[in-house]
Amino acid sequence: MRDEGEEDAGVLVGGDAYGGVKLAPTRPRRPLRSARARRRNVLLAGFLSTGILVTTGVVWATPRQIGTVDAGVTEPSARGAENILLVGIDKRDDLSRRQQNLLKLGRESGQRTDTIMVIHLSEDHKRVTVVSLPRDTWTTVPGKGEHKINSAYQFGGPKLTKQTVEAVTGLQINRYIEVNILGFIDVVDSLGGVTVCTPVPINDPKTGLNLPAGTHQLQGVQALGYARTRATARSDLDRIDRQQQVISALLNRALSADTLANPAKLAAFVNSTLSTVKVDPDDGLLGLATQMRDVSLQDVRFAEVPLSDVNYTAPTGESAVLWDKKAAHELFARIGADQDLTVPPTPKPTPTPKPTRSAVPPEKITLEVKNGTLITGLGARTKEGLEAYGFKVPDQAGNTTKKGYKKTLVRYGKGLEDSAKAVAAAIPGAELREADLKGIEVIVGSDQPKIAKPKTKSIPSTKPGVTTTTKTAMQNICKKQ
Repeated sequence: MRDEGEEDAGVLVGGDAYGGVKLAPTRPRRPLRSARARRRNVLLAGFLSTGILVTTGVVWATPRQIGTVDAGVTEPSARGAENILLVGIDKRDDLSRRQQNLLKLGRESGQRTDTIMVIHLSEDHKRVTVVSLPRDTWTTVPGKGEHKINSAYQFGGPKLTKQTVEAVTGLQINRYIEVNILGFIDVVDSLGGVTVCTPVPINDPKTGLNLPAGTHQLQGVQALGYARTRATARSDLDRIDRQQQVISALLNRALSADTLANPAKLAAFVNSTLSTVKVDPDDGLLGLATQMRDVSLQDVRFAEVPLSDVNYTAPTGESAVLWDKKAAHELFARIGADQDLTVPPTPKPTPTPKPTRSAVPPEKITLEVKNGTLITGLGARTKEGLEAYGFKVPDQAGNTTKKGYKKTLVRYGKGLEDSAKAVAAAIPGAELREADLKGIEVIVGSDQPKIAKPKTKSIPSTKPGVTTTTKTAMQNICKKQ
């Protein structure tokens, strides 16, 4: 984009994600018209997996400058809510030996999904919700069976990754953004580093990261190590927290006056970001940046997937995590319904039950117990159990003339069916039988029934459903000490 009458000039992107960027000779640019316009041109420059939620600088970008990929997404309506799948790819093929050693990476080639995030843009385009999906999530990969969720990319690339995320979350993905996370280093360096704070010391020989607890200013290589390390107690779950913290720090730095008012820094940030991103649909993120022009740090909220088992051992022997299926379903249902997660959900009204004939309480029922077997003491034990339940059994347990009853019977006289049903409910498996007698009698069979525990009145929970813990990008920012 350029102002009317302005000659072509700007940033030329060259090289890989680690450099080779050159600035073409430019003519002096007029200041952007407003703070809102400046923010529109910066916000959303990347949604980088290990630390960027920013993808902009689209003031210079065109769809041809951002790479494209076919993920088979379904585009939303012109002004509808939008679900964005962000996948961070660990691509090492283009790295030199020196870069591999600097980052303490192996020599393996290929691509791996390092981070997966679902980002929801609300229908009014004023709120963003970011949910990180643990890469060790054990789930069904369509057509491939049960695997960790991050294996979907290896099996079938962007399309299968998108299908897997849709299947596990129930959300329809409208946009796919793929980022080479190793290019994240240049993005951080272009902004002058980021400020992070760790509550515990981190010592990870694998990444070369050694930080005492506290607040730190990190440059690109260290920031990448901080966002990727799993060398803390909760492993990948702590890593998700750190990634969200780095995202917030990058957003704050990208939207600061220091960046927006510095053409050289802004150009370096834009250039390094564009070289790391691939998208579907092929619109160069211009449409998304326009939709998000009114989003602020306070409007960006992070949430976590509820988990039921963080130490699950898969049938393959792999260490994985399992979602709390019910709670996760409610979380993504709320996101799909475009609800603000910071507002407690409205509880569903309890339907009024249809009027039924009330059950007869045990304390109003008098009965007799007889042992119909040769098992000594069975009748007495059953009498004690029924009395503990609340029934009145005034006489000692007797014996039937005929022995060999296999099934416990509840016999009752005419007009006592409701009371007999209440007795049978206390004796699981007992049969009801109307007989020519005046009261109710229990004939104990060789099934040796166990009297059920009395039902207590349950107090309905006032909890309206899943309460999701959220944190805004503003709350996530670490302050320098």
